[in-house]
Amino acid sequence: MARRARNFLIFGILLLAGGLWRVGDAHAQGLVRDTEIENTIRAYAAPLLSVAGLEHEAFNVHLVRSDELNAFVARGQRLFLTTGLLRRSENAEQVIGVIAHEVGHIAGGHLARLQGALEDASTAALIAQLIGVAVGVVAQQGAAGMAIGGGGAHVAERSLLQFSRTQENSADQAAVRFLDQAGIPLRGLTEFMEVLANQEFLAQSRQDPYARTHPLSRERLDFLRNQLGKSDDASRKLPTEFKAMHARMVAKLDGFLDPPGTTLRKYPETDNSVVARYARAMAYYRTPDMDRALPLIDGLIAEEPKNAYFHELKGQMLFENGRLNEALGPYDTAVRLMPGAPQIRSGLAHVQLEMQRNDILDQTVGHLEAALNEDRFYAPAWRLLGMAYGRKDELGMSAWALAEYNMLIGRRKDAQGLAERASRLLKRGEPAWLRAQDILHQSKRDE
Repeated sequence: MARRARNFLIFGILLLAGGLWRVGDAHAQGLVRDTEIENTIRAYAAPLLSVAGLEHEAFNVHLVRSDELNAFVARGQRLFLTTGLLRRSENAEQVIGVIAHEVGHIAGGHLARLQGALEDASTAALIAQLIGVAVGVVAQQGAAGMAIGGGGAHVAERSLLQFSRTQENSADQAAVRFLDQAGIPLRGLTEFMEVLANQEFLAQSRQDPYARTHPLSRERLDFLRNQLGKSDDASRKLPTEFKAMHARMVAKLDGFLDPPGTTLRKYPETDNSVVARYARAMAYYRTPDMDRALPLIDGLIAEEPKNAYFHELKGQMLFENGRLNEALGPYDTAVRLMPGAPQIRSGLAHVQLEMQRNDILDQTVGHLEAALNEDRFYAPAWRLLGMAYGRKDELGMSAWALAEYNMLIGRRKDAQGLAERASRLLKRGEPAWLRAQDILHQSKRDE
C-alpha cells in the first residue's frame, strides 16, 4: 500500500488544438507540450548548459499549465516552467535568468535528496507530485493543485522543492557566473528577482509559488544588484532571434490559453506584426472562424515558408475542422522542415490514420517510430502506434504499444493486461516481447 500511495494520481492525455496538449484531469493543472515553445526554452538554455558542463541531451523541458509564477528543477535534469511565468516575463533575458538560476541548482548537485524521496515513483506520479507542489497545494488552492501522497503538502514542499538559503545563494552565484561566461546580460535575472522581492510582503496565500519554494533574502537581491553594477551588461547582446522567439512564445500561449476575445483585444487588427497575426490566427481558429484564421496563417507562411511551426499550425487548423486531405500537405511540409520533432511527426501520423488509408500504414508506423526514437516518453505517439499496428492486424505489437501508452499515463492495471496479451502474441525474445516483460515486472512491483 505504501508504494501504491506514492503513485497517487492517474493522468489522462488530452489533445488540444494547435499542437498543444496537456496531462491532467478535470480537477488539476497539467503539462503542456508544444514543439516551438520547448525548442525556444532549449535554445535559451543551451549556452548555459555548455558553460556549466552539463549534457544537452540529458536536459528535459516541462511546461506546466498554470497561471502561477514558478520554475523548479527535479531529478534527471528536468526543468519545469509554468506558463504563467513565461507569459508574465517581459523579455527573453528574464526567462534566461530564471533558467540560469535553475541550472545553478543542477550544477550544484542540489537535487540529490529527490533521488531517495521519489526513487520508486513513476514518471506520471513524479510529475503529478511536483506540479501539485508547484502550482499551489501548499497554499490550499484546491482547484490549482493536486493531492500529495503521504505526509501532507507542507512536507512535500519542504522535502521536494524548497532549497536552503545556502543553496539559493549558491545557485545565484552560479547563475551570475554562467551568464557572464555565456556573454548573456545579467539584468534579466535581477529584474525577475526584484519582482519576487515585492512578494515577500504579501501573505503566503497570495504569494506566487516561486516565492515560497525559492525564498528570497535581502542579501540575495543585494548580491545580484551589486553584480549587475559591476558587469558590462550594456555591451552584452542576446542572439537577435531570441527576442522574436520570446514574443512568439508568449503570443502562442496567449492564443491558446486565453479566451479568443481576450487574445483579439490584446492583438488588435491594427497590429500587423508577425506576432499579432500569429496570435489572431489561433484565436480565430478557436472561435472557430476559419475564413479569418486561414488567410492569416497563409500570409505568415508566404513570408516565412521555411517556418515549420506555421505549417504545423495550418495542418492542425485543417485537421481539427475535418479537412484531412488539405491537412496532409502542411503537416508533411512541417516534418520535412523539422524531421526531429516528435510532436509534428505524430501529428502527421494522426492525419494519415484518420484518412483510413491502408496503403500508407507502413509510412504512418515509420513516422511514429521515428517520433518515439526522439522521445520515448511522448505518450500520444504510443497510442497512435497501437492504433496503426491494430490496423495492420499486428495485434501483438498493438498490445505492446498500448501497454507503453497506459504505463506512461499511470494506468498500471491496463498496462499490465495489455503487456500480458502482448507476451502471448509476440515471439519470445524479440525486442517488443522483452519490453512487455519489463512492463509486467514494473506494474506488478508497484501493486
